Amino acid sequence: MNNLKGIILAGGNGTRLRPMTDLISKQLLPIYNKPMIFYPLSLLIKAQIKEILIITKPDEQENFKKLIGDGKKWNVNIDYIIQPEPKGIAQSFILAKDWLNNSKSVLVLGDNLFFGQGLQVLLSSVFKKNNGATIFGYQVSDPERYGVVNLDKNNQILSIEEKPRKPKSNWAVTGLYFYDERAPYFAEKLKPSARGELEITDLNNLYLKNSNLNIEFLRKGFAWLDTGTPDSLLEASNFVRIIETRQGLSLGDPNS
Repeated sequence: MNNLKGIILAGGNGTRLRPMTDLISKQLLPIYNKPMIFYPLSLLIKAQIKEILIITKPDEQENFKKLIGDGKKWNVNIDYIIQPEPKGIAQSFILAKDWLNNSKSVLVLGDNLFFGQGLQVLLSSVFKKNNGATIFGYQVSDPERYGVVNLDKNNQILSIEEKPRKPKSNWAVTGLYFYDERAPYFAEKLKPSARGELEITDLNNLYLKNSNLNIEFLRKGFAWLDTGTPDSLLEASNFVRIIETRQGLSLGDPNS
């Protein structure tokens, strides 16, 4: 995996979590007994990714550096880049273009948590691919809140729609993505959406147009938590607390 790098997007204003995020990034808020950022960070470290980039708000970078450091304590190298303004998830690849230096990459959103036995095996198999992009789908009861995958009878991707009023499936695109080395170049071709952002759905649709987009389904036994609201933040904390106290595990710990 020497040609694979990891990116954690920890920018954004966390408007849905105000006033908690008025003084601190949402990715530094606690999920039970650890900062939120530890969960996506541990995901990348356990996937044997040695080069990791954390993208932060301008006024929060020092807080992340104080908390996480350069990664040497986990035998990885961690770099930092500022996101001047939150202009969409796909902007990550434009900001990270020089750092990636034509490497494949895995992007995980800093407020997304993933758990499940066999997750690392699944990720390892995906990360060994040489071409294209892979998204990870998860069944939800409220797909209109997410990017939604429309599938044919063979579970091949027909289209992806961002927050559709009438979703064509209940498979949501999670905040975990794998891309080949073309991601920054495709991202530079994108036009801002109506809300002024470079949408990750548009980047994925570019790969789909080139017949280079795959999907892995996170089925029973996997958990995906998007912690962008007060309710989901509490739900994630309770989930982690139950798993840790009942099973004796330490979730989100890069050392475990």
